[in-house]
Amino acid sequence: MGCFECCIKCLGGIPYASLIATILLYAGVALFCGCGHEALSGTVNILQTYFELARTAGDTLDVFTMIDIFKYVIYGIAAAFFVYGILLMVEGFFTTGAIKDLYGDFKITTCGRCVSAWFIMLTYLFMLAWLGVTAFTSLPVYMYFNVWTICRNTTLVEGANLCLDLRQFGIVTIGEEKKICTASENFLRMCESTELNMTFHLFIVALAGAGAAVIAMVHYLMVLSANWAYVKDACRMQKYEDIKSKEEQELHDIHSTRSKERLNAYT
Repeated sequence: MGCFECCIKCLGGIPYASLIATILLYAGVALFCGCGHEALSGTVNILQTYFELARTAGDTLDVFTMIDIFKYVIYGIAAAFFVYGILLMVEGFFTTGAIKDLYGDFKITTCGRCVSAWFIMLTYLFMLAWLGVTAFTSLPVYMYFNVWTICRNTTLVEGANLCLDLRQFGIVTIGEEKKICTASENFLRMCESTELNMTFHLFIVALAGAGAAVIAMVHYLMVLSANWAYVKDACRMQKYEDIKSKEEQELHDIHSTRSKERLNAYT
């Protein structure tokens, strides 16, 4: 029975709300980083194979350099939010322990309240950042949807002469003409390849992962705000109990002093 009670106590100390938000955050970041990285690699292959776009020599900032930068940003996002999820879980454990064991090992301090407020502000900023990432990730989804639509129209409409120009997406400069039309062999090969379809769906999954990360940030905000309110109320209760115990001790001391005085007067 003692082991059972210990297990129940341990399970009761788990911050389930923070655990669910952490799992959702890790799942969203994993989908965004993994699928986004592979989708960017697929984009490089499509540009080089079908659009015959080559890397610019030197330090020129071309589309391939931008894709490499995005990949490094993905690496940083994966590492940063892995650590941030752990920090939020630790904060959830300590906050739960401080609430449930008010006079135990976990004491509610001013530093603890400042840390909770700091996490609320930081999570709010990260939520805004993930909203921007979600909006940015929707751009390649829109581009690939246009390409997929053109490929579909070429199979439905006989003799349709449609062209796909990279200049309309800002991938190349205005003076550099890089386009393929439905009559070209490269266009037909691109539409028939599984690489285009795979890259398109990878960007969709990456967009879904970014949306999941936004939901996780909102969940974290609700959890942190609730913990902040609980800690604040518990802190007030702790001050009230301290004042009450001091008053009781003072009354006890006064009563003891009067009893001694009466005893001395009687003797």
